[in-house]
Amino acid sequence: MNGHRRNRSAIPRERAPDSTLSLLSEGYAFIPNRCRRHGSELFAARLMLSPVVCLSGREAASRFYDHYRFTRRHALPPTTFALIQDHGSVMVMDGEAHRHRKAMFLSLVGEDALRRFADLFAEHWRRAVPRWAARESVVLLDEAHRVITQAVCDWVGLPLAPDEVDARTAEFAAMVDGTGAIGPRNWRGHLLRARTERWARARIEEIRSGRSDAPPGPARTVATHRDAEGRLLDGKTAGVELINLLRPTVANARYVVFAAMVLHENPHWAEALRAADEDTRQRFAWEVRRAYPFIPFIGGRVREPFEWRGHAFETGDWALMDLYGTNHDPGRWHAPERFDPDRFRTETIDPFDLISHGGGSATDGHRCPGEGLTQTLLVTAAHLLATSMLYELPPQDLTLDLAYIPARPRSGCVLRGVRAV
Repeated sequence: MNGHRRNRSAIPRERAPDSTLSLLSEGYAFIPNRCRRHGSELFAARLMLSPVVCLSGREAASRFYDHYRFTRRHALPPTTFALIQDHGSVMVMDGEAHRHRKAMFLSLVGEDALRRFADLFAEHWRRAVPRWAARESVVLLDEAHRVITQAVCDWVGLPLAPDEVDARTAEFAAMVDGTGAIGPRNWRGHLLRARTERWARARIEEIRSGRSDAPPGPARTVATHRDAEGRLLDGKTAGVELINLLRPTVANARYVVFAAMVLHENPHWAEALRAADEDTRQRFAWEVRRAYPFIPFIGGRVREPFEWRGHAFETGDWALMDLYGTNHDPGRWHAPERFDPDRFRTETIDPFDLISHGGGSATDGHRCPGEGLTQTLLVTAAHLLATSMLYELPPQDLTLDLAYIPARPRSGCVLRGVRAV
């Protein structure tokens, strides 16, 4: 035990008795700022009066995403956890139960399914363009939320009636926007999530009772999924997992906005995308995901004791893995603040380098199974921004406040003078 105390004192430690206010004021920059200051890939601190070890970098990711070392259970504040996953979801499972549930999600995102989702997203986008063109200006973040909500509900087999679209869009957008907040933004997310959960449970029950005409597809797969013991998921858990297909996909509206900002700031990329081959489009999407803030960090609890970099991690210890800082680590990425899709042309990227959706394997680890949906959506959206319409970005505040989680430009990205091509 004394040896463990010596090991614990070997890593840098924040002097402040609690760093919660600093985290709220710095957001995405909280962990990378301190790693630079301490000259270390890990440091100890207190958040919400609880001890935590913060980690950053590729090597740290390889430890954190070793699913034998960490669990996601009890690793996030309840107000955040209930918005992004909730109890009973695949994220908080471990071992064989996790692999079995994860296999269900991965079965939904094969190549054909992703191609179908891309087609649906493009179809709803093109339908929206004339509506945008009829208005003097639109806020792209709001419109992307709406288009993605319609597309992903179609994709899972639960197409929305016209009078449902606004409600579902508002609910998913509020859940996403409230994730990293405290106070009214978070409260609104919880209030609207409760409405979404009632809707999702009702759809699950309709499928199970035979009253739904939902075709074979993701919604029906979730409704009929059985756990490793052969039991149907209870209605609440099945509803949660259905939401876990929909809400994270709608969250990608922020990536659509970031892509529009890139094309505005780098017009040559708009021209390049018009003539691009598939490899170029993929590299562009990877670089948007690397360069722009999405999820700042993820929490874990130690499952089995281990030691790394002079620190003894004990069972139950809390850790935060820095996703944003790892994607901007100058030790791994050349000129990380520069937007450069060509960096992916020659470099080999392994599962612990680009970790906007987690590290390691999605098959048996905690990497997000929806990563393929994100990449597909972003490739499609960037192509549509460059080819399906003309528009301009009027003077506005496109600042990304890194204290605002999840990040978004302050203006939401206003488009003016939209015209269909």
